[in-house]
Amino acid sequence: MAGRMQQDIAADKTVDGREMAYGRDPAQTLAFWPAVGQRSAPVPLVLFVHGGGWQHGNKTNATGQRKVAHLTAQGYALASIDYRLVPQATVEQQAADAASALAYVIAHADKLNIDPRRIVLMGHSAGAHLVALVGTDPRYLREAGLAPDAAAGIVALDGAAYDVPAQMKSGPRIMGKTYTEAFGNDPARQKALSPTLHAAAPNAPAFLIFHVDREDGTAQARALAEALRKAGTPVQIDRFEGKGLQGHMEINRRLGDPDYPATPVLDKWLKALFSR
Repeated sequence: MAGRMQQDIAADKTVDGREMAYGRDPAQTLAFWPAVGQRSAPVPLVLFVHGGGWQHGNKTNATGQRKVAHLTAQGYALASIDYRLVPQATVEQQAADAASALAYVIAHADKLNIDPRRIVLMGHSAGAHLVALVGTDPRYLREAGLAPDAAAGIVALDGAAYDVPAQMKSGPRIMGKTYTEAFGNDPARQKALSPTLHAAAPNAPAFLIFHVDREDGTAQARALAEALRKAGTPVQIDRFEGKGLQGHMEINRRLGDPDYPATPVLDKWLKALFSR
C-alpha cells in the first residue's frame, strides 16, 4: 500500500508553475498558475496549502495536478505554497506562513491579475488544519497585516485535527507520534492550535468542509462545522466515498476530475462565493 501511494503521488506531480518567494526562508515560496486564456479583468484566486503531517510534502507533489488544469480552466488563478516544516519550524509558524503567503498575493494582486477580494484558502489534511486555523484564529492574519475577512472563504479537504486535544485522545494510534511532534504535550498549546475551539466569531466569511469515510475525520469535520454554525459563520459540509488512508489521499488527488463527485460540489460553491 505504501509503495502504491508513493507511485500515485509521483504520478500526480504538478506541472511547473511560476515560482515566487513570499518570505526570506527558502521554504517560503509558492507556485502560481494564471487563469487559462487572456483576461483583462482580475480573476479570483485559490491559494492551496499542501498536507503531509506538518512534516512532509511540498507544493509540487501534494497539490494535485487535476486542480491546476481544472481550476485555471474555470477562470481562476491557482497558487500552491511551500511552508516551513516540523521539526525545524512550529505549527504556529506554519500558520503564519499561510497568512504571509495570502498577504503576499494580495500585495501583488495587480501584477498577478487577481482580485484581492476574491481569494479562497484551500488545504488538504495538515493543510486543511492550517487553513482552518488561519480562518478561525484572527491573530495569524492580524500579524500579517490583514483583516479576518482577508480570505473570502476556506476550503478544508479531509482534515482530522481541527480539535487537537480530542484528536490526540481518540485518533488513530499510528498517528500518535506525528501529533505529538506537531502539537506537543501542553494542553493549552493544543487548544490554541485547534480551529474548532477558535470558531467563535470573527471567522473567515465562509467555509466548505469535505471529508471521506474516516471515523476520526468525520467526527472532526462535523464538530468544526457545528462550531462555525453556532458562531453564525456560513458553512457547508459534504461527505464523499472513500475509506481510510486511500480515500484520504484520493480526495486530494482527484479533486478537479469532472467525474469525481467532489469536483462539481466545489465548482458550485466557488462560483456562488465569487459571484457575491
